[in-house]
Amino acid sequence: MKNAAPEISKFEKGTSPFRSLGPINSEDSCLDQTGASPMPRVRRIKKIPIELRRRRVDFAVEPIWGKRLIQQLKEDSQFLRSTIQMAFVLLCVWIGIEFSLFIRWGFSGGENAFSARPPGVEGFLPIGALISLKYWLQTGIINGVHPSGLFILIAIIGTGLLLKKAFCSWLCPVGTLSEALWLLGKKLFRKNFTPRGWLDYPLRSIKYLLLLFFVFTIGQMDAPALQAFIQSPYNKVADVKMFLFFAQISTFALWMIIVLMILSVFIRNFWCRYLCPYGALLGALSWLSPLKITRNRSTCIDCELCTKACPSNIKVHAAGRVWSDECMSCLECVEVCPVKQTLEVRSTVPNTRIPNWIFGGLVAGLFVAITGLAMVIGHWQNEISRDEYLRHFQQIESSRYQHFMGQAPE
Repeated sequence: MKNAAPEISKFEKGTSPFRSLGPINSEDSCLDQTGASPMPRVRRIKKIPIELRRRRVDFAVEPIWGKRLIQQLKEDSQFLRSTIQMAFVLLCVWIGIEFSLFIRWGFSGGENAFSARPPGVEGFLPIGALISLKYWLQTGIINGVHPSGLFILIAIIGTGLLLKKAFCSWLCPVGTLSEALWLLGKKLFRKNFTPRGWLDYPLRSIKYLLLLFFVFTIGQMDAPALQAFIQSPYNKVADVKMFLFFAQISTFALWMIIVLMILSVFIRNFWCRYLCPYGALLGALSWLSPLKITRNRSTCIDCELCTKACPSNIKVHAAGRVWSDECMSCLECVEVCPVKQTLEVRSTVPNTRIPNWIFGGLVAGLFVAITGLAMVIGHWQNEISRDEYLRHFQQIESSRYQHFMGQAPE
């Protein structure tokens, strides 16, 4: 069994605004797969040479608020990640408010003040986006019903190809909620439950099975079938139907959501790790990513702090490069490493170090660039007019707007 990662109990303070990590000595314990530590013992970790000690910035010594914020965004990857997460959550809240006003206008028959439908809501229609992607690849046509959903999907795929599963831990609002829940569980119960390997591996396969089901189903559709679905009444108001699902949620669906949230309190990233098809797609694409967390074996002191910090239960301390499909590039392991230039994000060719703040900028910048491109070339807003939307709202309870496996009845 591997030794657990020790805690750093203190910093050596100097006269500069930096604090250096000194030698690490700790009481350690053998871990079983649940994270319990039944066999305490003392272990001495290799000392960190003075020239390799990573300096930690004491941000409190900077009196000017603006400079302190910029310094913290640049030097603290987790502060930067939390800032980007919260900005994206607020964006989603804003989209939700705008969309609810649009819904109120539609069901009022146009009597309420008009509120434009926010195109960003299409980011919550992954199946429609997959259909739009295949239709575009087959025909070269960007459909005018949900065009922004296509570009949001392309942006997500782009982050997966370049930055592993960084979308999940930096941008995804569901991922942010999942992280908040397991952090709450850790604070309340001082630890999170980790399923043993014999249970963890089969559970992790569920999201891949769901992804294969969707890919197989859409893969069987030819161009006319794809176009028929895209132009169907159901697809045109799929976002409205999604809103009504949560606004008029059934008891069964509500309890399912509650159960998932409770499980997420006890098990880190339960939804993302076991059930999310998006996570499966990005996990598969992450193998192609040129940017991966890389460990320098020659300077590593075997403290295992990286493994202890990893929310995906990856044994970072034993890896040269982290290839795991569960790595979300959250950089928590990189941030906690006490030795400089030992755990870093590096590109494959050339072997170049990518600073944490640049990596975070790439995550947000790539997503903004691709969605911004859609706005510039005129493929962000859909082509459905107000009058057509009002007709759809009036008839939305009819059978033509039911799912029927993606097809409307004749």
